[in-house]
Amino acid sequence: MKEVILAKSAGFCFGVQRAMDTVYAEADKKNVYTYGPIIHNTEVVNELESKGVKAVNDISEIPEPEKSTVIIRSHGVSKAVYESIKNSGAKIVDATCPFVLKIHKIVKDASAEGDQIVIIGNEKHPEVEGIMGWSETPVHVVDTVEKAEKLKLDKSKNVRVVSQTTFNYKKFQDLVEIIKKKEYNICISNTICNATEERQNEARRIARRADAMIVIGDSSSSNTRKLYEICKTECQETFYIQTLSGLELDKLKSSDCIGITAGASTQTISLRRFILMSEESFAQMLDNEEWKEIRTGEVVDGRVIAVKPDRIVLNIGGKSDGIITRSEYTSAPDVDLTTVVSVGDEMKAKVLKSNDGEGQVALTYRKLVADNGNKKLEDAFNNQEPITGVAKNIKGGLEVIVDEARVFIPASLISDTFVKDLSVYNGKEVTFVITEYDPKNRKIIGDCKQLIVAAKKAAAEAVLSKIKEGDTIEGTVKNVTDFGAFIDLGGVDGLLHISEMSWGRTENPKKVYKIGDSVKCFIKEINGDKIALSVKYPDLNPWNNAAEKYAVGNVVKGTVARMTDFGAFVQLEDGIDALLHVSQISRDRIEKPSDALSIGQEIEAKVVDLNEADKKISLSIKALLNDNEAQEEAPATEE
Repeated sequence: MKEVILAKSAGFCFGVQRAMDTVYAEADKKNVYTYGPIIHNTEVVNELESKGVKAVNDISEIPEPEKSTVIIRSHGVSKAVYESIKNSGAKIVDATCPFVLKIHKIVKDASAEGDQIVIIGNEKHPEVEGIMGWSETPVHVVDTVEKAEKLKLDKSKNVRVVSQTTFNYKKFQDLVEIIKKKEYNICISNTICNATEERQNEARRIARRADAMIVIGDSSSSNTRKLYEICKTECQETFYIQTLSGLELDKLKSSDCIGITAGASTQTISLRRFILMSEESFAQMLDNEEWKEIRTGEVVDGRVIAVKPDRIVLNIGGKSDGIITRSEYTSAPDVDLTTVVSVGDEMKAKVLKSNDGEGQVALTYRKLVADNGNKKLEDAFNNQEPITGVAKNIKGGLEVIVDEARVFIPASLISDTFVKDLSVYNGKEVTFVITEYDPKNRKIIGDCKQLIVAAKKAAAEAVLSKIKEGDTIEGTVKNVTDFGAFIDLGGVDGLLHISEMSWGRTENPKKVYKIGDSVKCFIKEINGDKIALSVKYPDLNPWNNAAEKYAVGNVVKGTVARMTDFGAFVQLEDGIDALLHVSQISRDRIEKPSDALSIGQEIEAKVVDLNEADKKISLSIKALLNDNEAQEEAPATEE
């Protein structure tokens, strides 16, 4: 049985964990940036970018800094960078490691006193670059024996020595001893992080005991590189890997004791498989290796072993787990994956990459579903059958999702009428037919219009087969124009012309009817698919008894409705107007009707002419006045 020793100090240090907690707390907000990669871990940086958190190296890369949040990474930044972010108007969230902030203060205060600053560390490391930016005096960076020996300082001034927090402790001591021999007035601040020192010492102890040593961490991680160098000096068989996939198992089979450690930027999830190996049977795995070969493009069966809001981890029977990110599970934004799957669930997925660069297998569930969706689209195209999907408006039309497969419906094919605002379709189901299917060129075109036209035609035919001229029917006002109203009769439109809206005169249809109004009318005429409607029911025609009511000689009352130069039209009742000629308004000569009358004025007059055939009535006020005078002048009769 092989012995496996996992370093207790492996994984995120305090400062890194603090920075990660900070950035994840801000990740759901808009316009969030980190100044440089939050940590030296490609997997973490990529994950944050998928959440919308982008790493920038200069404030000028942010389009609208005044509307943005900038997170200062754990390595810290120079005073100049800090001030430039502040002056841009951006909100600053400082995730600088407290141990690094301590160094900034030491350097700032010491340089303000005129001290010369020496930093033991890597000049190109972002932490060191940040520290240098807090000094008011020249800074000297030393990371090799050669540089330490060549170091020349002004002996008349004090010297303050600090260190990069992740620097090799033993190497720091060696370089300090060289500088001390130069007899400067020196003050040394050992600013190597305790966690770093502990991690390095533990790694050294394990490496001395182990036959083989595994160091896990990102290739860009300085502290992981130092761990590797330390372990390599103690154990010749030391392997530097980012993920399990980089492990050369054959080289470990002869080892009886295997040590494992990891850098401060190594995520806990990356250590999980090693932990499981240690706790279960890493030795057995080495002795009896039968990993399933995973190929890009194949469909694999897996079991959910971990789920977070933004990712699913699957055991797929290989040496690495499979990872499904939120964007590869669904195209829907902001879905909490813990609400859709649970640990223990079995599911299929498609392999995107057998190695995502971090040793995990990149999987997609969305594209697997999309493959099924594309099969549905192909079948619908071949059979010319309607299919339904959820729509989202995009430039030029709608994007419709059918089981994660995408169809484009041009704006001209969405409806049989013009739709100004396509956003009304967002999140709604639409039914369409596929008119073009070319998945290789990503050209799948849908058409709703022809289904709508066909449905309306069928509905119209159904209505037309049931109705006839003279039928009374009820419908809904669909549109109102200057010449009439279009009435929806349940699948076909009929026109209620302005002349058929009343027995009287209709000035403006829009003042009579509004869209959505219910209208009871009768079918006046059917000509093909054109239907003429009317509300002028014959039995309600006011001219039916006009000969009796408006016989010549009858005195009638009415209202002045409109006037012309030659006379005034008087409304006697709805549908019957009579002409009062200008010569019949008064016994006195008047030039025009408005000299004696006004619109809306009630008058009394005598009927002097009735043409029932032409539906014309003539009135006279003058004749009525003459009759009244004659009556007054007539002698009284004796009884």
